[in-house]
Amino acid sequence: MSQVSSGIARRPWWTAFVSGMASYIDAAAIVSVGTAMVLFQESIGLTPGEIGLASGALTLGIAFGAIVGGRLGDRFGRRPIFTITMALIIGSALALTLADSFPVIFGAALILGFATGADLPVSLSTISESAPDATRGRLIGFTQLLWAVGIIVSQFLSAGVAGLGRTGAQILFLHIAVVSALVMIGRLTIPESAAWLAARDERRAGASTVRASRASIADLLRGSYRKPFVALLVFYTLTNMAANTGGQFGSYLLVNAGGVDLQTATLIGLPFIPLGIVAALWFMKIADSPKRFVYFTVGGVCWVVAQLVYVFFGISITTAIVSGLIGLAGTTFASEGIMKIWAQQQFPTLLRTTAQGAILSVARLFAALLATITPLLVAYSPSLFYLLLAAMIAVGCGTAWAVFRTRDQHRESDTERQNQDVTTA
Repeated sequence: MSQVSSGIARRPWWTAFVSGMASYIDAAAIVSVGTAMVLFQESIGLTPGEIGLASGALTLGIAFGAIVGGRLGDRFGRRPIFTITMALIIGSALALTLADSFPVIFGAALILGFATGADLPVSLSTISESAPDATRGRLIGFTQLLWAVGIIVSQFLSAGVAGLGRTGAQILFLHIAVVSALVMIGRLTIPESAAWLAARDERRAGASTVRASRASIADLLRGSYRKPFVALLVFYTLTNMAANTGGQFGSYLLVNAGGVDLQTATLIGLPFIPLGIVAALWFMKIADSPKRFVYFTVGGVCWVVAQLVYVFFGISITTAIVSGLIGLAGTTFASEGIMKIWAQQQFPTLLRTTAQGAILSVARLFAALLATITPLLVAYSPSLFYLLLAAMIAVGCGTAWAVFRTRDQHRESDTERQNQDVTTA
């Protein structure tokens, strides 16, 4: 077990920062593409249909990249995949910087999404496998903070370049390229995961350990892994659809269903930026504690209630503030952050990025599908739409609660170590 132990606690915070910047870049790409398409509409003459296709290419790229990158990360190691993906991100961001036609924009956006999606599950496993047991949840939770920072920086940058036309779009994509280049340099200092190397070597030697023998995709759908895998698929897919709706259509809903002017609708979100940072830090504080499941339960209930505020009291500035404050507990403690921790803890080394990649991929695809019909559903009935969101959150969190109330503190890495001790004794 010395080989695995030697890899743990080797600059875990540095590894968490450099690897976790995948979340920053993911957020920056989503925000930047959304703003840049508007700027390209005027400077290059993109049509509304082309803007939709380019934006959709990014989303689909992220979804397919997650499942492909996750599998490759388990097959060939964490380090080569997160190096290749970062190189693709740099190249596609530079292509978008120089783009002057729709085909180039579409292709580069697709590659940017694919590379970003492929990087996420691999980078998260790198963090998890370098972390001491006592701080693993905190380090995974740190990626949520980096994701929030990515949104904030990109939003402020977007506001600053909004009047610069194509030059503004170029600045947004150069920001992604420069940050990614620095991240790639930093990642060159991170060695391959010791846990993955040990699993690979045991598998090559034909050892009968858990981490050597559990490497087939089919293993996720049988035995002790099926229940947490299906639960995480249901939980994250349903809750992410609601979270994505809030982020992508928050202003749209206020304007079109609440009669609020666009400027006011945009300003409502500003006070939630520092609150979101505080909430992310709070999540990091309790991420390794047995109390986190209590926080998850309370967060899930609050998130459902937040949707019901709109159902019973309508959409207005007041209800948006009240719903946002109540729902912050849900998005902090019963959403992506806890999913990342459970995904790292529930699966063996050679299936860890495969499982998380599949979960991320399915969730992104369903979020994209809901986004395509959200305006139609809101036009039919805003109250019924929010009732639908409340039901999705309730089913998603309820499924996770039923499974993880007994598995919240389970760590598959402990099973692997115990199995290794018995095998080598």
